[in-house]
Amino acid sequence: MIKMNIVGVRVELPTNQPIVLLQEEEGERFLPIWIGAFEATAIAFAVQGVETARPMTHDLFKNVLEDLSVKVEQVVINDLVDGTFYAEITMFTNGDKHLISARPSDAIALAVRMEVPIYAEEGVLDEASIVMETADEDEIERFRDFLDHVEPQDFL
Repeated sequence: MIKMNIVGVRVELPTNQPIVLLQEEEGERFLPIWIGAFEATAIAFAVQGVETARPMTHDLFKNVLEDLSVKVEQVVINDLVDGTFYAEITMFTNGDKHLISARPSDAIALAVRMEVPIYAEEGVLDEASIVMETADEDEIERFRDFLDHVEPQDFL
């Protein structure tokens, strides 16, 4: 497993499809994952520390897990089948380990809120990652700038 960091969330043109971009912590590979508009907003808000007047779904899930003393350990992007990414959330309750299948977008939104690491399996990175040249630092900066200025209506 390779530890990943969130670079940002953006809308891919010309399709207007939101993506979350992950980068391996100690490497040059990036993993773009196309996600839904709601999940893009949820991830962007969590990364930016935006608090909504009412809890969003992922905030509710976090609150329930915490109230039930469930410890979330990590999120793993663990498979890619026919262009669809799969993820698994590792949780512990009462000393028992639970592996919960999830969409990567939901798993990432929860991971950001619970401040747990995100990993990707080597095979997933081998199949779907891209390598950006160092000249693409401008692109990464545009992702970060997007995060600083994203609004919910940008995903509608």
